[in-house]
Amino acid sequence: MLGRGMRLLTGALIVACVALVGHNASSGDPGPSARSLPAEAVRDVVPNRVMTWNICNPCEESNVHRAAEIARYAPQVIGLQEACVSDVEKIRDYLESRHGLVYHVEYGAVLKNWGRCGGVLWNPGGYGQAILSAAPMTDAVTVEYPDGGSEDRGYMAVTTTVGGQRLRVFNTHLAERRQETVRAGQTRVLAAAVARHGRAIVLGDFNAVPDAPELGRMWELTTDTDPRCSSAHTGTCEATTDWQSRFDYVFLRGVTSLGQGVHPSSYSDHHLLHTDLKTP
Repeated sequence: MLGRGMRLLTGALIVACVALVGHNASSGDPGPSARSLPAEAVRDVVPNRVMTWNICNPCEESNVHRAAEIARYAPQVIGLQEACVSDVEKIRDYLESRHGLVYHVEYGAVLKNWGRCGGVLWNPGGYGQAILSAAPMTDAVTVEYPDGGSEDRGYMAVTTTVGGQRLRVFNTHLAERRQETVRAGQTRVLAAAVARHGRAIVLGDFNAVPDAPELGRMWELTTDTDPRCSSAHTGTCEATTDWQSRFDYVFLRGVTSLGQGVHPSSYSDHHLLHTDLKTP
């Protein structure tokens, strides 16, 4: 009798343990060691804010950190330069999953480069520009400049909505420093496209200071986000690079800036530059 009783007691304990484990599993509690960290609060984009940022490639920086830098300012539209398609995909994913910011994306790759962007030797990753927009984009184009200089360069353009205004957004990266003649040809191509639109924003890394002759055509068509910054007043133009030069711009045509922000970043040798536009 004692042996039978012990067997019954042991069986009951086993059933109880199984039931307890089953309850924990079905309740979805994975245990303390497997619990995820709390998600960051979801936030909205600033609907009248646009930003440009050369994210520096190859710099081997974390796309988690790049996304966090962008999320601090939550612009409606972001123009990225030196951008690999694979990096932009990750940045976009992190903006949504970690910061609750959802963007559409268009790519303006002008170069296939395995050394910069990975991929496989027979199908390297795309490299160039990208535009992220909280609103849908239409009529996307990518144009490669006839002469890129030491590396293929170009511009991309989309139509989207910023601050309730439907306008054309351009994003470009001009030839490297000490290639003034090449940049002059590139700005002629870009300016001809911008001139066809009454309202436009031109984002990008122009690799030229404000009084550089090759930017003359841009100053004829547009104004800078900071009214103190022009081809004739370089001393008041806030630097946007680690070497204290103004190379990055948000040029405006037919729209008005309410002010700009320049934000140094430890994740690129270029600063983030954003402007808030006056709404209708």
